Amino acid sequence: MTTILVTGGTGTLGRLVTERLRTDGHEVRVLSRHTPPYAVDLREGGPRLDAAVAGVDTVVHCASTPRGGDEQAAANLVSAAREAGVRHLVHISIVGVDRVPFGYYRAKLAVEKLVEESGLGWTVLRATQFHDLLVQVLQTLAKMVLPAGVSDQPVEVAEVADRLAELAAGPPAGRVDDFAGPEVRTFESLARAFLKASGRRCAVLNVPLWGASYRAFRAGGHLAPERAVGRGTFEEYLATRLRR
Repeated sequence: MTTILVTGGTGTLGRLVTERLRTDGHEVRVLSRHTPPYAVDLREGGPRLDAAVAGVDTVVHCASTPRGGDEQAAANLVSAAREAGVRHLVHISIVGVDRVPFGYYRAKLAVEKLVEESGLGWTVLRATQFHDLLVQVLQTLAKMVLPAGVSDQPVEVAEVADRLAELAAGPPAGRVDDFAGPEVRTFESLARAFLKASGRRCAVLNVPLWGASYRAFRAGGHLAPERAVGRGTFEEYLATRLRR
């Protein structure tokens, strides 16, 4: 079996990817900012990053933050991986990064380009938003004020983890087919499902916004209805979350 480094390996997705790969018998190193022995801030790089990638066959790059720094982190990772002779770099991206001019999406698209031009064998998988993120957003809303006319296609993170682990165990495949959730749903229907499951009561308001990003989201640039390969629905996720 191969030695695989998972960046962001303690995060929502990376933790599950790590579990899948170890179950399949791979030696897995977990890189995160605060978890030894591979505690590395990718935005800074340096000797600790070099040590983390030394002797690694494949890197699965899950580390990401909307707070900025993804491009520098990816540049440092690519440089270290190239120096270490890494065979395969697998990157998780987001459906619509090339169609929605949202700041975080633009950064993810720039990272895709760095991966593609790295000189390494590479694979890029784009997925729609995870159920977990959607619930985090809805939980922060004291009132359900939603962007009018916008839909979403949330996907179960465990299913994306399975697909990433499968890709990491295989040869470089380039840009593979998107991985999207089973249903395209309006934000209002998703919010009402969340309220019902959590027992909350409040008004749901749809408010029109403005700007290029809103227009692109409203046009469905972040959706992939033709790639609705995920199986777990939002209601199933909510039921499981509440049981936990």
